[in-house]
Amino acid sequence: MAESPISETPPPTQLVQANSATRALNILGDRWTLMILYLAFQRVRRFDEFQGRIGVARSLLVDRLRRLQKAGVLEKARYQERPVREEYHLTEMGRDLYSLALMIIRWEKRWFYDPANPAHRLVHGCGREFTPEFRCRCCGELVGPRDVWVEEGPGAGLEPALPPRAQRRSTVPADALNQGNPMLDRAFQVLGDRWTSHVIASAFLGRRRFNDFQSALGVAPNILADRLTRLVDLGVLRKELYQQRPDRWEYRLTDEGRDLYPLIAELNRWGDRWLDGGKGPPLITHHRPCGHVLEGKITCDQCHEEVTAFNVTPALDG
Repeated sequence: MAESPISETPPPTQLVQANSATRALNILGDRWTLMILYLAFQRVRRFDEFQGRIGVARSLLVDRLRRLQKAGVLEKARYQERPVREEYHLTEMGRDLYSLALMIIRWEKRWFYDPANPAHRLVHGCGREFTPEFRCRCCGELVGPRDVWVEEGPGAGLEPALPPRAQRRSTVPADALNQGNPMLDRAFQVLGDRWTSHVIASAFLGRRRFNDFQSALGVAPNILADRLTRLVDLGVLRKELYQQRPDRWEYRLTDEGRDLYPLIAELNRWGDRWLDGGKGPPLITHHRPCGHVLEGKITCDQCHEEVTAFNVTPALDG
């Protein structure tokens, strides 16, 4: 179970553009955190159950649960007095991540469907298995990355680059991390490392060249090179030569990569709501077809009605 010994220390005084998706990913862009949230939406609440379902070391689970409490996503609730025992509940802030969870499921189901994975076989209130859709609440049309344009908002400006973390990117195979439980393994490979997911979010803002990514993210060159290579290997980005002698490359989103847009849009929405520090959104997204500021909604691809945490159930076998 080797880990990549890669330093994650950005330049100490570097400033980067404020971005709500980046702020959100600084909390959520971690494999273990995503696994915990995945299970929390399945009503897993107790420490031993999290540990049993994920197969994670106790110290690591304690650390991630504490981070989620500090961020305001989880809170402890006592369920027994003698001895004192507590469980972990999603806060309002945490429950507001449900639409993001649906967009993760949408992407993985569209590209890596597995009928044995219960997350890929959700049933809407209409009674049919469905794939979540991302639509504009104003006009009702489906929304993709080419359907929007972005301008600076009241929270635009510069902020310090991400602080370093005392951790390393795991190279343990996904099926060894969750002990065979059918989770969203492919999505966790793409999103379960904060620098990898930051690069994806930055690509949706039109960045393609190494220096542009580095300047926008405040990431060390060796970290960036590693994550770009990883995203090319995963099929999310592709390399294109734009200069010879010396050779220089651009990194462009593939079809699979562009299909992550609804997820990035939901990260922005969540970050705008919970992490703007009272300054307002750094970026405002407009929907081209109707001209309105984009407000997304998640719908069922079978009946096209809105999907919420209260009208979705797992599929029953047979």
